[in-house]
Amino acid sequence: MLGLKRGTNQNVELCFKLMKNAEHVLLHFTDLLGYFRGRTIPAEAAEKAIAEGVGFDGSSLVGGVGIEESDMIMKPDIATFTVCPYYFYDKSVVSFICNLYTPEGRRFIGDPRYVCQKSLEKMRAEGYEPTAAAELEFYLVQKAPDGSFQPVENHLLDKQRYFDIAPGRDMTENFRLDLTNALFTMGIEVEREHHEVGAAQNEITFKYSDPVATSDNIMRYKFAAKAIADRKYGWIATFMPKPWFGKPGNGMHIHLGLFDVKTGKNLFYDKNGYAHLSQKCRYFIGGILEHARALCAVVAPTVNSYKRLVPGYEAPVYITWSKKNRSALIRVPEYFPGKENEARIEFRCPDPLCNPYLAYTAVFEAGLDGIKKKIEPGDPVDVNVYHLNEAKLKELGIKVLPSSLKEALEEWASDDVCVRALGRENAEKYLELKMQEWREYEAHMPENKNEVTWWEQQKYIYA
Repeated sequence: MLGLKRGTNQNVELCFKLMKNAEHVLLHFTDLLGYFRGRTIPAEAAEKAIAEGVGFDGSSLVGGVGIEESDMIMKPDIATFTVCPYYFYDKSVVSFICNLYTPEGRRFIGDPRYVCQKSLEKMRAEGYEPTAAAELEFYLVQKAPDGSFQPVENHLLDKQRYFDIAPGRDMTENFRLDLTNALFTMGIEVEREHHEVGAAQNEITFKYSDPVATSDNIMRYKFAAKAIADRKYGWIATFMPKPWFGKPGNGMHIHLGLFDVKTGKNLFYDKNGYAHLSQKCRYFIGGILEHARALCAVVAPTVNSYKRLVPGYEAPVYITWSKKNRSALIRVPEYFPGKENEARIEFRCPDPLCNPYLAYTAVFEAGLDGIKKKIEPGDPVDVNVYHLNEAKLKELGIKVLPSSLKEALEEWASDDVCVRALGRENAEKYLELKMQEWREYEAHMPENKNEVTWWEQQKYIYA
């Protein structure tokens, strides 16, 4: 059974019909740091919850409100109704993603989903229809007797694993098939799945949508992957950016498009442009590159994120752009050169622990700032940037991403565009929470800054 289709006239009555056999209802939302939160109610209470919402303590929410104004409401968004596969809980369970409200009926400004919804409304009012997609990577791991975490497959075979489908060697193929089926059941249209480079590393790609719907799907994708790994296999699905030093990291490359809201024309396409991109798209790229160092605070939001963003792997560190080139921060995919609807860009430094609602909001704001200010991205660099020496990088004017969360947060605090995207109050709360995370890490900081510490594994492996 699939979730309700967004943008249709399916109504509350149909929703009730679809969940008439449900025993329980999950009510989910995402906090400021990107963690899925929520509560469960009996199915008999669903009608009242949809009409009135369900109260909760907002002062205990990360990025929430003060204790003196703690009463808040979570209200299901009917369009997000979905059915959870039975083996998630061994019971009949359905789910909604909720919007957060104050008791006065106003939307809570600290709700990341509301931040993204406002951004989407603003873009549409300006004549733009944005599209967003994501490629989430994750490892399947087990906890060893010594307390460490190891891939469920033999890590000595790492170099052989990309696109591995060998029977008896690829232990994760059945998992990917189970996850694919679960995502279809939950109304998420899977396009493809494969074994990634690392041992027990996987990727499943689902169809693009608008930034809000894609963010909803990202949160449910992670929820489903963790549920299946735990309930069916006794494993852990981890989206930690860099679980181990010396092994491939988990990225979440995001794809961005921009269409005319009235005509449906792809505004990034020009048959005569470099990589078939329009001048408007070049400005959009220019905006992202201009704000890239600050954007890292949101799209690469953890201490561990910067163990992934090092030279030598596919995660980029140099602020440049190119077609096809996976060493560039922004890549222009050219699987089907000249196909108008395929014209888009790929931003490659985000990782799966980012809050997708905030990430898409900030990145689109940066891109549109580039269009408004006509920021040129410079010439594309169509060579492996990692092979360029320091002198050549300097000659080309190629800057480098922050090397730590602290450095990214310092850039974030001084970038008005990024702050404006989230709203000053949210931006300040986010900065405070992330600086606290950095201070916790300082007590565990290794001599080799790229080493993945025990503290990081304990903090992020389940995140």
